Amino acid sequence: MVRIPVFAAAIAAVSLGAASAFAQELSNPNEIVVTAQRSGAPMWTIDTPNGAIILVGEIRAVPKSTLWQPDRLKEATTEANRVIIRARPKFSPGDVFRMILRGGRFTKLPDDKVASDYLTVEQRKRLAALESEYDVDYDRRSFLMSSFDLLTRRLDFDDDTTKDATEVVRKAANRADVPVSRPERFRGEDLLDDLAEAEPASHIACLEAAMSATEAGKDIIDARGNDWRKFDIPAVMSNPLEIALGTCWPWSDDDLGREIRDQWTDMIADAASDTGVTLAVVPLRVLAERDGVLDQLEARGFPIGEPDWR
Repeated sequence: MVRIPVFAAAIAAVSLGAASAFAQELSNPNEIVVTAQRSGAPMWTIDTPNGAIILVGEIRAVPKSTLWQPDRLKEATTEANRVIIRARPKFSPGDVFRMILRGGRFTKLPDDKVASDYLTVEQRKRLAALESEYDVDYDRRSFLMSSFDLLTRRLDFDDDTTKDATEVVRKAANRADVPVSRPERFRGEDLLDDLAEAEPASHIACLEAAMSATEAGKDIIDARGNDWRKFDIPAVMSNPLEIALGTCWPWSDDDLGREIRDQWTDMIADAASDTGVTLAVVPLRVLAERDGVLDQLEARGFPIGEPDWR
């Protein structure tokens, strides 16, 4: 068996890495854009002085019935010079312990309050109808927990799903050694404090949206995926499920929602000065909502083309 000296192996590895990086620098931006577009996910392209930025509009929990080609997005990722994907909140063991100790603030209405103490007669009537249909009692639950229960257990929107764009890009970038950037992660402690301090009434809009989505029935799940695949962004944004997901916390907190949007806008704007292709996977709601990332980028003078998001 022939043994390669350690030093020679190291030199070979460095050479291969340099060759790979050099090839990546020479990648044709137009070819990468075309490859990404063949995935079937809606996206926007911004031409920059030294390359391009590809903005992929992601929805969470893509139904298996949605016909898209994640392998094409994976291929485009390996050819990109860098990617930007969402960050997950940073929760420490201490944060989890704090949540356990303060669990009542998250899961139940305060003191001896019940739903009718906050809801209108019509709102309570709608909630009672859903309680009867699903044999569940929401009277003492926090409105946020009731909303999550309606969406995840009754509507069951996140069951029978396929790959989402962030996971496809994250895994492909890691395997191909493509640099990955993320917006700054929110500390779990800050998020839990924000949630604990929120008044019950601040989650009523979330509850109403969750009730509307559940009342609409499971057909809206496939409709949302199909409209996403057809690049009908206004239809996705007006889907009762997408409205519910965008109305509930943290989006119900104006300051937190604004900070999330601003982080994405700044990162994408900064990428315009980089050489090569930046591929960013951004939650569609963050991109396409009123005063969202696409509106903000357009206001800064970036040319935004099709598909129409308004």
